[in-house]
Amino acid sequence: MKTMKARDLMTRYVLTVTESMQVAELASFFTENEITGAAVKNAQGKLVGVVSLSDLAMHASKRDDIVRSEFNPDFYVRGWEEIYNREEVAGLHVEQMDVLIRDVMNPAVYSVTEDTQIAEIAQRMLELRIHRMFVMRGDELTGIVSTTDFLRLFVDEPPAVMADPGSDAESVRWAGSAEVPS
Repeated sequence: MKTMKARDLMTRYVLTVTESMQVAELASFFTENEITGAAVKNAQGKLVGVVSLSDLAMHASKRDDIVRSEFNPDFYVRGWEEIYNREEVAGLHVEQMDVLIRDVMNPAVYSVTEDTQIAEIAQRMLELRIHRMFVMRGDELTGIVSTTDFLRLFVDEPPAVMADPGSDAESVRWAGSAEVPS
């Protein structure tokens, strides 16, 4: 068996949101698609960040001791579990329905190429304490590798491929095997 690369593990159809979408819409989007994070694009279709449930939790908690700064990349690489306890997160809800994704998203875009070995991706995700890594070909977003994709390797399930919402296919179908023939 050859060494697996991002292209072998990634989910090819990446669900995206726009930075001008309201947080209330985002919460519904997450629920409807059973996801915990999404790529954020601007009006021109350029990838400008990522937004996750952790970002919503941070915003909803309105903790005065946390100052969000896009100029401090260390802010985005620490785990939310160091900031919140389970009880706080369980009680969160979105109060300001007109807040935009651009106001709560993480502007850091962590990405790899399709040829990046999955061991390197796993190492970077651990170091950065993130749950998803975008897969790029130049400026084009071609896929996403998430912690769920890595977990599938341990239960010998093939990677999920999200169907294009415009197609007649089921919302999720299985594509191939998690093993890559040599």
